[in-house]
Amino acid sequence: MRSSKFVRALPAAVTAVLALTAGQAVAAPSSAAPAEHTAAARVVTYDAGGAAEFKDAVSKGAAIWNESVANVELKPAASGQQANVRIIADNGWPRTLSTGLGRGTIYFGRQAVDEGYNTVRISSHELGHILGLPDMKPGPCSSLMSGSTAGISCTNPYPNTAEKAEVEDSFGLVGAVTAAPRMYRD
Repeated sequence: MRSSKFVRALPAAVTAVLALTAGQAVAAPSSAAPAEHTAAARVVTYDAGGAAEFKDAVSKGAAIWNESVANVELKPAASGQQANVRIIADNGWPRTLSTGLGRGTIYFGRQAVDEGYNTVRISSHELGHILGLPDMKPGPCSSLMSGSTAGISCTNPYPNTAEKAEVEDSFGLVGAVTAAPRMYRD
């Protein structure tokens, strides 16, 4: 009898430990699915204070990911809160330095914008790296992670089914803690 109480309490304890060790707040589960089958979404905060003219594109990219997946939610950091992700505009090519799943720095490079690439697609793509996705180059426009290989005419900012599934798996209860630091240059 004691062991069954322990087994029932284990998921809540694991969730609490993961939230504390990963430095994340845990959101309430969506009411769209039964509570016993739904894990709480992991919240990843971002600071777009250094994104300059790309702040709106960053907000749109985050909103796209939020409507596309359930296991993670991207939110602007509250005033005074240390963000998991910093977004900085610079004059280079867009790139992401991921320091772990849901953590890192995005450099929103003006070079790609100057060449004609879509800012919301760039934002969604770089946020995809923060969410654990690698580049899938070369690739078609239907693949968000194909990045620049889809060409400047590609304005699709949405992840495809496989990209969504990979993020959902990565941010599932067990996989939410680990990921090696990695630099993505697009």
